[in-house]
Amino acid sequence: MSSAQSRSQSHAIRTTKSLIEHRGLLWELTKREQKDRYAGQMLGVAWSIGHPLFLILLYVFIFNFVFRQTVGGTAELPRDYTSYLLSGLVPWMAIQESMSRSCSSVNGKVDLVKQAVFPIEVLPVRVVLASHQSMLVSLACLIVYQLIKYQSVPSTILLLPLLLIVQLVFCAGIGCAFAAIAAYLRDLKDIVQVFSTAGIYLVPVFYLPAWVPGAFKPFLDVNPFSHFIWCYQDILYYGSFRHPISWLVSTLLAALMFVLGSNVFQRLRVGFGNVL
Repeated sequence: MSSAQSRSQSHAIRTTKSLIEHRGLLWELTKREQKDRYAGQMLGVAWSIGHPLFLILLYVFIFNFVFRQTVGGTAELPRDYTSYLLSGLVPWMAIQESMSRSCSSVNGKVDLVKQAVFPIEVLPVRVVLASHQSMLVSLACLIVYQLIKYQSVPSTILLLPLLLIVQLVFCAGIGCAFAAIAAYLRDLKDIVQVFSTAGIYLVPVFYLPAWVPGAFKPFLDVNPFSHFIWCYQDILYYGSFRHPISWLVSTLLAALMFVLGSNVFQRLRVGFGNVL
């Protein structure tokens, strides 16, 4: 093992140990993140539920009643288009929010960053956890919808906690990297927002891969976010492992991104006090 690989692993281990050691602080900061975000607003933290639900209902209305997309009722596509749409849209919205909010997770807490004893690696991770709280509500809505329409949910839904953990590890790695880089490059937040807006059309959320022209299908395969979407569609829509490679790819990507993100964060954190 090279010295560079050894240092990267040590950074990931250091970050993991710090998060475990300060898990109580991490949880309290996560709850405060939600409260502070909507402080002073009439509906308060209710927006953390209302905002994603409004977007979900908007997308469902547009693609079901305006564009009139109809799928389902076959062995290949067992459930309706709403189930297909939500099974990919819900996790993507959490990933999108995690990336966007991570960029300001360090910049917005200068007072904490400059405290010598404060474990600043909890700052981007708290944002990731807060971004996924509304996802749980959206997933519950999808489950209720399927119970009403089909009187059942796919048995593969039992794998949902495992997939959520993989996604959280993946997003924590991205969040650490973005938080550290954004401290030096303030434009990163705007770059990420542009990508997030366009990114929803680069993953198989609104459309089936079969609808994509053959020349563009390789772009879906090389997009790491596509594999996470396919995993969620397996357990929430298909009820079977239609994309076994995506499960392996997603797990490896999560581990790799966490190691990479931890390495970037630990290397750049020494200069936070000078640039903030």
